[in-house]
Amino acid sequence: MFKFLKEKLKSFRKKIEEIEKREEEKVEEVEKEPAKVEEIRPEPVRVEKAERVEKAVERVEVEKAKVEKKVEEKVEEVEKVEEKGKLASKIRGKIGFKEKVSTLILKREVIIDEKKLDDILPELEMILLESDVAFEVVEEISAMLRERLVGRRKKIGEKLADIVIEELKIIIKEILDRNKFDFDEYLDKLVAERKPVNIIFVGVNGTGKTTTIAKLAKRLMDRGYSVVLAAGDTFRAGAIEQLEEHAKRLGVRLIKHKAGADPAAVIYDAIVHAESKGIDIVLADTAGRMHTKKNLIDQLEKIKRVTEPDMTIFVDESIAGNDAVERARMFNEAVGIDGSILTKLDADPKGGTAISVSYVTGKPVLFVGVGQDYDDLVKFDSDWLIKRIFED
Repeated sequence: MFKFLKEKLKSFRKKIEEIEKREEEKVEEVEKEPAKVEEIRPEPVRVEKAERVEKAVERVEVEKAKVEKKVEEKVEEVEKVEEKGKLASKIRGKIGFKEKVSTLILKREVIIDEKKLDDILPELEMILLESDVAFEVVEEISAMLRERLVGRRKKIGEKLADIVIEELKIIIKEILDRNKFDFDEYLDKLVAERKPVNIIFVGVNGTGKTTTIAKLAKRLMDRGYSVVLAAGDTFRAGAIEQLEEHAKRLGVRLIKHKAGADPAAVIYDAIVHAESKGIDIVLADTAGRMHTKKNLIDQLEKIKRVTEPDMTIFVDESIAGNDAVERARMFNEAVGIDGSILTKLDADPKGGTAISVSYVTGKPVLFVGVGQDYDDLVKFDSDWLIKRIFED
């Protein structure tokens, strides 16, 4: 899982370490300068010149004290600025040479500046884009990293790579959690208020939509709910047969009509059946369609109008990358979705789809498919995803 992204991040870490090594060599050179000054010994001078030399030394000492005072005042100024949120990033990005040297010599710290980030962030941006992270998400991550790292101090010996990667983890988690949503909690509340709860599934063909419906049915049954399936994909006879086979394996009722029938009527009949039998939840399949197929989109709008679903869930495969992200965006704009389920995450070498879908739709990722068995449906959790991206 995420093999491509993991390898790219390892290479990125190595590049940061190389940059840091060069920086440390420069630091060592700066630290050696005072020693060089101490090695200089004054040559013997005639007595008549002693007073002039002594006065000159005194003037130098006075000027040196003034400079040191100004450096200390500037350091204090920068420290005050750092407490002012976003404004800090604008000022810290302009930290001068004196501040850097003062921080290095007096506090044994190195200040991360704009130039250093300019050396590493473009490569990170390219890695994320190659890993199917949507462009606007990459821009957001890069901007947040720059804001949080410019002007930040790191101790001598502390690894810049560790700081950058750790901050990257935090930012990705924040992005994933913006639309955080507890499906189980929401469903418990809905069923307590009224039943049946009607959930319809949308997406293109071949992405695992029908199998995902069966997986969710199994999960809901394991949690004590009663379920009925609705074969709302009347566009393909094979889809009806496929869902019927899943229903037999799971031991649940399937409501179906003949191929070519009105899908809204099929789902409506499933709702009526659930009401009469006291069934908790209706899970309804719909025909796989591209968002550009106006007749099928019109059909989906009719389904929503007639059956008034409590949730509309978009299903696509994680391995589709940016195609899946764009389809999610378009379905959300065309008919409105309440959340997404990403299939085949276990086969995804990149991981960018999972990072991006929630961001571009403004709706949560609810579950991810990680295998072929009915139990291979995992409730989405940002910590779970972060762990699999960044840990070997």
